[in-house]
Parts: sequence; structure tokens; C-alpha cells
Amino acid sequence: MSNAYLAKSLPDSSDPLAPPLTSEHALAREERKENTSMLLLLTPALVMVVVLLIMPLCWLAFQSVQTEEGFSLANYARIFQETIYWDTFALTFKISFMVTILSIFMGFPIAYAASRLHGFWANLVLICVILPFWTSVLVRSYAWLVLLQRRGLVNQTLIDLGIIDQPLNLMHNTTGTVIGTLHVMLPFMVLPLYSVMKKIPQDLMQASESLGAKPFYTFRRVFLPMAAPGIMAGSILVFVICLGFFITPELLGGGRTILVSMLVQRNVELYHAWGAASAVGLVLLFVVFLIFWGINRFIPIERILGAR
Repeated sequence: MSNAYLAKSLPDSSDPLAPPLTSEHALAREERKENTSMLLLLTPALVMVVVLLIMPLCWLAFQSVQTEEGFSLANYARIFQETIYWDTFALTFKISFMVTILSIFMGFPIAYAASRLHGFWANLVLICVILPFWTSVLVRSYAWLVLLQRRGLVNQTLIDLGIIDQPLNLMHNTTGTVIGTLHVMLPFMVLPLYSVMKKIPQDLMQASESLGAKPFYTFRRVFLPMAAPGIMAGSILVFVICLGFFITPELLGGGRTILVSMLVQRNVELYHAWGAASAVGLVLLFVVFLIFWGINRFIPIERILGAR
């Protein structure tokens, strides 16, 4: 049977004498119109994603395999062969993990207090959490330089209290980097935790206590499991941002604490090695994707981010 014959056999919606469309045909036509409308609405966003994300990644991939001799995988081979790259990646993940764990322990009580307080006090806690966002990261990092130096406020206070006899070495090392990065990252942990804790009904806690459960048991078996998505969301956010953090580690590390972001910057500015810098960035991106894939194997990302 020819296509022309099939076309003639179908009813024409513009013909007044044609039989009316069935409900299935009408629903299918409406669905096609809706999909077309959604595609048109999404077109600007898709263009932005392609221009600002896909094209730069393709450019990085192209640069990473280009050397003076032409196409080569030497930049990737160098990452796996030279010790400095292994040490830099290990230190980056170590500091990111430490900051994430510390932000959980420090951010959880703050978020819990903000979610259980009401009125002025709840707003005051949230303002104290959000206030650092109004200050430049560079300014905050320089403030920590003043506080953590050998004759700074922290060492001088500890000496005056008799806790230490000699000033502690809190700058130009991993300790100063962790302290400064933790101060910047803490709001990124508190806000997801607060948004999840605020939705936990207080009636569940009261019901558990009315059934004879002790406060710690109620917290461990009722409150903590319901707050787990907030912990996971905040941890992923803090950990991923720490992997690419630059300003605070550069200032408080003093050139001794070298992270992956600083390695990329030095490859570009000192050695003009765009290929090596691109390879390092793509390897870090691949490692982050592996982390997300591993997390998604146990806990769906949609559940962590609150999409479901």
C-alpha cells in the first residue's frame, strides 16, 4: 500500500466533512504540541549549556592532547608518572575531606538551632550564617592571615590564657588552609541542613518521647535519618567546591600547600603549558564524576537533592 494512499485515507482535521478525531488522536496531538512548546522554552537554556559548558570542555579535551610534537597523550601520562601530581591530588582530597567532616560537626548544631528556634532568634542565627556571603572571600582570607599569624589574636589569646608557651604555627601550612576554607564552606553546609530540618515535623519527636524513648534514642532513630538527605547534599556541595578552591589555600597555604587548582594556575602562568593544565582539570572532573556515580549507586542523587 503506497504512502499516498495512506495519506488520503487519514481524516483531514481542516475538512469540515471529515470524521472527528478520536480521543487518542487528540491526546497525541496535544502531547506533541506540548513537547514542541517545552522544547522551544528550553532552547535558550540548552544553548547556554552548550556555549558555557560543552564547548569549553571540548576545548579543554582538545588542548589536553596537543603538544609541540602534535597529538599525544603525554600530558595524561605525566599525571600518572610524576609524584608531584599524585601528592597534589592526595592533599586536595585530604583537605576537602577534612573540611567536609568538620563542617558537618560544626554546621549540624547551628542548623538544628535555627530550625527549632522561632522569630527573632531564628532570623538572627540565619543572618549570622549568611553574613559571610556579603564579604569577599579575599577579604576573609586576609583577615585569617591577621588572626593566625605568630603574633596574631589567636596565638596571643592562647598565650595570655596560659594554654601554650610558644606561638603555634597556624599559617602557611595545612592547618591554616583547613581553618580558612572551613570558614568559607560552613554556610554551604548549614543552609541545606536547615532546609531539611525545617521540614521535619516536631510531632514525630514528641510521639517518640511519649512512647518512652530517651532523647538520644529519638535523635538517633527518628531525627538523624530524616536529616540524612541534608547531610549528604551539604557534604557533596562542600566537598566538590573544596576540590576546586583557590584563593584561601593560595593565601593561607603560603605556597607550601599546593592543591589541584593551584597546580593548574602554575602550569598556565609559569610554564604556559595549557595542555598540562587542561589534562589536570579533566582528570579532576573525571574523578568528581566517579564520586557522584559511586554515591548514586547507594543513594540516588535525586533523593539527596530533594527532586523526589
